[in-house]
Amino acid sequence: MTRTLPCVLMRAGTSRGPFFLRSWLPDDEAARDELLIGAIGASDLLQVDGVGGGSSLTSKVAIVSKSSEPGCDVDYLFAQVGVGQKSVDTRPNCGNMLSGVGPFAIEQGLVEAKDGETTIRVFNVNTRSRIDVTVQTPGGQVTYAGETGIDGVAGTAAPIRLNFLDAWGAVTGSMFPTGHRRDVVNGIEVTCIDAAMPLVIIRAGDLGLSGREAPSVLDADLHLMARIEALRCAAGEAMGLGDVSGSVIPKPVVASEGDSEGSVTSRYFTPRRCHASHAVTGAIGVATAFALPGTVISGPSRSGVRTISVLHPQGRIDVEVAIEGTGEEARIQRAALVRTARKILQGELHIPPYVFSKPIEGDKPMKSLIAPAVAAALIAATPAMAAYPEKVITIVVPTAAGGGNDAMARTIAQKLGPLLGQQIIIDNRAGANGAIASEFVARAPADGHTLMFGYIATHAMNPALQKLRYDPVADFAPIGLVANSPTLMVANATVAVKDVKDLVGQLKAKPDKYTYASAGSGTAPHFAAELFKLNAGVVMLGAPYRGSAPAITDTIGGQTQFMFPSLFTALPYVKSGKLKAMAVAGPKRSPLLPDVPTLKEAGVEGVEVQQWYGFFAPAKTPKAVIDQINKALNQVLADKEIIKRMQDHGADVETSTPERFGELVKSELVKWKAVVQRAKLTAE
Repeated sequence: MTRTLPCVLMRAGTSRGPFFLRSWLPDDEAARDELLIGAIGASDLLQVDGVGGGSSLTSKVAIVSKSSEPGCDVDYLFAQVGVGQKSVDTRPNCGNMLSGVGPFAIEQGLVEAKDGETTIRVFNVNTRSRIDVTVQTPGGQVTYAGETGIDGVAGTAAPIRLNFLDAWGAVTGSMFPTGHRRDVVNGIEVTCIDAAMPLVIIRAGDLGLSGREAPSVLDADLHLMARIEALRCAAGEAMGLGDVSGSVIPKPVVASEGDSEGSVTSRYFTPRRCHASHAVTGAIGVATAFALPGTVISGPSRSGVRTISVLHPQGRIDVEVAIEGTGEEARIQRAALVRTARKILQGELHIPPYVFSKPIEGDKPMKSLIAPAVAAALIAATPAMAAYPEKVITIVVPTAAGGGNDAMARTIAQKLGPLLGQQIIIDNRAGANGAIASEFVARAPADGHTLMFGYIATHAMNPALQKLRYDPVADFAPIGLVANSPTLMVANATVAVKDVKDLVGQLKAKPDKYTYASAGSGTAPHFAAELFKLNAGVVMLGAPYRGSAPAITDTIGGQTQFMFPSLFTALPYVKSGKLKAMAVAGPKRSPLLPDVPTLKEAGVEGVEVQQWYGFFAPAKTPKAVIDQINKALNQVLADKEIIKRMQDHGADVETSTPERFGELVKSELVKWKAVVQRAKLTAE
């Protein structure tokens, strides 16, 4: 039977490969490696039966998890999968794939994004070293778009900064594992160095080369390739790595002069073919050898911070190194460079059964994740209930990644998946104010494998405002409430308004003076703003956005001046001073912002918008399945860690039965239809 599991395929630096959370993979290393071989399609040179690209550069895998290392955020295990051979090597690191770890970790909910940029401390399991990865996160959301170009990749993207903190000697225990900065191996003078990647560096001239040959020319010279491989194996032995004939480390490098005083030309081997461009970790090692005196490629010696350009067949990689001391005492303190990454696709990966040495039955290995209490309940359940879930569960979120709804859904999914005994992936389907996601789930198979993280806008406000192609009651089976959060009136931090009374006075004196942002027509920020205008007797222009994240971003930036987001969404920006809290659009003050009055206290009555969130399944989903998910969901919501995380962000956990949640949806729909009529709201 075919095995399915969640997968995110990314281009990271000049490499490409699938990214997995560690929990998505089998615990047994042998089974894990077989799965990775099947994922890449390593059994043949073209890799036509997997996501590989017939090259070592596209036969790479990143495995990410929450870190238990002190001071680190996530663990990153790199796996180099064979091309035409069933092999998996987890000894080396890959800096190119490392550039995708930060965005992946944020989008999978392992790290909370900050507004502007987010720095994640990554612990590389392969080399037991730490790297700070800085990702662009405007509005608390990962962006892949930008103006940074790297050689070897078409187009531009957002910059991702990699700062290697302690990669020196990470594999062998010493930066110069032979004890010398130069060694003679097979009659050739070389430098054996362990700086981010164990390398054996050879001067091009000593091999009769210029050092500027194209990779195809070098690969075609079989005598040269055999000579380099012999040098590599002998150097590996001298570096204490033992017999490296079956390993990809150390990597051989053929180096020559650059085009300026601060550059060096490099041909990097992977190891039995010349790299089409250059590995990031290899560039760190080459730049380190160039910066330090006494190696076969030492450049001008100087201490302090300097930039070294590593020239490769498709351009250059600029490495910033910090050097302390001089001569034999010179040491590298850190090295940093910039890469880019792009998410190509996210979904389910299907692994063929022939790659496994032991027969598997569906996703049986993953069932070990089921909590004992839930497992016992499943065994005692009816046959229909016991069959669920039998594949990956998808939770559709109606907003873009990075917003409050997305963060809440991912937080819950991390705990819910193990309880249900299946992996859960998040599918962000933003657009049409939640209608796109709602229509998708309403028409999905009613088997419990496609769920929706709905909220007040998708199942009450937007349907109350306009005719949609889904019915919030008839097309869905409610599963259970998750939480509620009051709406907060916020302002741009620099806007010249003292308080709500002052704002009302300014708007009455000059209508349309200010603009409010909303997450789209029919959303809670839209309704709250319109109720405020109605009850305060003022006029204020509205600017609808595709979700709360971009609306918040523009309010912070000053393109709009006011917004009515949920407290859950707004609180981090209020705490950081990027937004000013004006009032709570709810019945009482928030204990998280005790000095912020309610709108009623501020003189504007009738604006109480309590946002709620919950899970839905398509209508006609079996009741046994609904009850099973509800039970697991309520167990997650009883977790003290989840409760605290929600409360710290301004949301109160609220559980329910499916029936009570269904009654809430019906009553809310009636309530907001009345508001639409009274305020004469339209979808325009």
